[in-house]
Amino acid sequence: MLLTDKNVIITGASRGIGRAAALECARQGANVVIGYSGSPSSRSTVDELIKEIETLGQRAVAVGAPAGDPETGELLVEAAVSNFGGVDVFVNNAGICPFHSFLDMPRELYLETVNTNLNGAFFAVQAAANQMKRQGRGGAIIAVSSISALVGGGMQTHYTPTKAGLLSLMQSCAIALGPYGIRCNALLPGTIETDINKDDLADQGKRDYMASRTPLGRLGRPEDLAGPIVFLASEMAQYVTGASLLVDGGMYVNLQ
Repeated sequence: MLLTDKNVIITGASRGIGRAAALECARQGANVVIGYSGSPSSRSTVDELIKEIETLGQRAVAVGAPAGDPETGELLVEAAVSNFGGVDVFVNNAGICPFHSFLDMPRELYLETVNTNLNGAFFAVQAAANQMKRQGRGGAIIAVSSISALVGGGMQTHYTPTKAGLLSLMQSCAIALGPYGIRCNALLPGTIETDINKDDLADQGKRDYMASRTPLGRLGRPEDLAGPIVFLASEMAQYVTGASLLVDGGMYVNLQ
């Protein structure tokens, strides 16, 4: 029970990595604010997640609002404060990656990606950090960046800069927020099977290639990120800030 009595906000929590993290945080004793896009199609999965968390003996509430909206962070914090009394952990996980070639990248697609993955994250982190400062007991902020923060992708020229931006944001926030006892770290997943890359990995040849590049011999699962998120959120990582943790099965270091 590493997160007993902690109140955790997770964006993009209706599915994939965010959902796995929400469940693991609840197993470890936390109450959870579930951030999701607000789309009606997501509501049933969110309701199911709330029931699962309650079955674990914890409380959960959902806030449906677009991750790219600068006001969403304040809504998430307000929900945590009004329902649970405060914010101890903020996990910025929401993101999109609509693969597209560079030379004909639609301006709207680029702006949507940057707003969702980076601009909205900045204001949400700011809102959570201000609440943690007001509380005066420190806290933990975790950004789910990507291995793409360190390497390029020909069909991801709109995506990789946002993930590099999240990594840099956590490094700078570690300095800015350290005096308030707020730790800021980034996770860098490799190829994790989620809805974000479902179509790309439908090609069996592509799946086999990506798995072959990974020393552990398989693609990642959302649950593979849940443990690292709990670790960085917990007091076990009380002297860890400004760090980046690869969760990629060894893909990044495999140059052979």
